[in-house]
Amino acid sequence: MIEIRRYTEAQQSVWNQFVASSKQGTFLFDRRYMDYHADRFIDHSLLVYRQGRLFALMPGNGQGDVYYSHQGLTYGGLLTDAKATAETVCEVFEALGDYLRKSGFRRVVYKPVPHIYHRLPAEEDLYALFLRCHARLIERDASSAISFSDLLPFAESRRSGLRKAKNNELEVCESDDIETFWEILTDRLSARYNASPVHTAAEMKLLKSRFPEQIRLMMVYGCASEPLGGTILYLTSQVVHTQYIAATDKGRSMGALDLLFHHLLTESVLPQRYFDFGTSAIGDSCEVNPALIFQKQGFGGRTICYDIYEWEL
Repeated sequence: MIEIRRYTEAQQSVWNQFVASSKQGTFLFDRRYMDYHADRFIDHSLLVYRQGRLFALMPGNGQGDVYYSHQGLTYGGLLTDAKATAETVCEVFEALGDYLRKSGFRRVVYKPVPHIYHRLPAEEDLYALFLRCHARLIERDASSAISFSDLLPFAESRRSGLRKAKNNELEVCESDDIETFWEILTDRLSARYNASPVHTAAEMKLLKSRFPEQIRLMMVYGCASEPLGGTILYLTSQVVHTQYIAATDKGRSMGALDLLFHHLLTESVLPQRYFDFGTSAIGDSCEVNPALIFQKQGFGGRTICYDIYEWEL
């Protein structure tokens, strides 16, 4: 009943069409996004057919004898349409296990799509992981999210910054100036965390050109249009996600980010259900950076989990 085929470039259109109609797909699974870093991973994405009909997709890559759902993405996992049920997804995971064993894999590392990104309830994969795969949770990162329908008041520290920003007559507006924001972002990450952005400025410009409605840059400006900070937003059907956030020292002292998120949360007309600040982990650990999560929680963010599971084949 179930047939599994490895993705090839000739199937790009079929793949993208299914992603767009799936219960939990976002533009990150569109091949025009996934393939920008194709040279870094050995892609082993899968198309799952049930009774001759395309039933599910698995964005993935291989590394040695380990199969990952997909290392180049923040989240991954099985993508299904509205017809998928707990029973049929269990069947799919049994077939996936057989396929992956025959393909030489011995272990699977799996990142499900967090529930706030689901267009419809879509946790059949979590049920299958428990019942059929006997998977174990190996990593859980804390992300800070906000429901637009139930906003919490800003903490006093954030309200204080907002007052500073308004007193300094800062302004928020959309921008295409990726280079300027990347300078601010790179300087901030280097100075504070000895790190660099996952994407280069050129990569982000390329992705933004491919997804102009889904990838947006919001900037904060001061006197004489001085750039003080901003955020790269990833807009999916259900969630506004801050892919990057950064401000200059001057911008932070003047409350630039407080004004920015006040604008996005209370003044923008956004159709999404949730605002997701993303995780606040220290390096590769699951421990949160206290100052970083304090800021996000000050805007009203509360915890959702980004999980990673593992099982032996």
